[in-house]
Amino acid sequence: MFSSILANYVANILTLLSLACGFVSIIFSFEEHFTFACWAIILAVVFDGFDGKVARKNPVPSEFGKELDSLSDVVSFGIAPSSLGYFFICSRFEITATVVLFIYLACSAWRLAKYNISVNGKMKNCFSGLPTTASGGVLASFILVYKRYTQLPPKPGLYLILVLILAYLMISKTKFPNFDGIKKIFCSSMVYPVFAVSISVFAIILFYFFTGVVLPEILIFMFFLQYLIFSPFLIEKFVQNIVVVF
Repeated sequence: MFSSILANYVANILTLLSLACGFVSIIFSFEEHFTFACWAIILAVVFDGFDGKVARKNPVPSEFGKELDSLSDVVSFGIAPSSLGYFFICSRFEITATVVLFIYLACSAWRLAKYNISVNGKMKNCFSGLPTTASGGVLASFILVYKRYTQLPPKPGLYLILVLILAYLMISKTKFPNFDGIKKIFCSSMVYPVFAVSISVFAIILFYFFTGVVLPEILIFMFFLQYLIFSPFLIEKFVQNIVVVF
């Protein structure tokens, strides 16, 4: 009993740290410190991952913790990326960007609300719909790479298309693996770890060829991008006895 209570407290503290990172990211976005805002979202992803790991090991899951985690995710992976994107691509009020980024925020909230009312039993292998954590990570790492590797002004069209794709994936029924699902995929065959590493190495070489430098931002972006692109194709084939978490 004591260990369960302690695990709940630890998970809730990690959730609040993720929430704090999202809040700080919003402040940095207002101040146009976009690199710091991006890193704050990435750090929120890390805290959210540890929070989930602690929660899954707890034999007595906390309903309070689940609700707190979803509210935190709305801020850190819904409001924070939307604010970051708006201030990064817009120098003044833009109705198109406002509508598109609100759609992203609404889909984040929808995804989390659906998750809260649909979880039954123990989470095992995959999610139905792109997790908000991953979508926030994609947007933050995209801006990190764009700022670091280009001298071009922001391209609103490209960014808003990416936002709409992520918004759709969050509320779709496309399956994406959680940590347990990823373990099954990677343990099923050495082909996939080798394939993932090969793509990352190729991207690093390509960026080094064109820019002369390699920074950690590209590795983070490649991690999120590979999860986004390849997960739906691998999940059905290699994760058996799927238990879907909405």
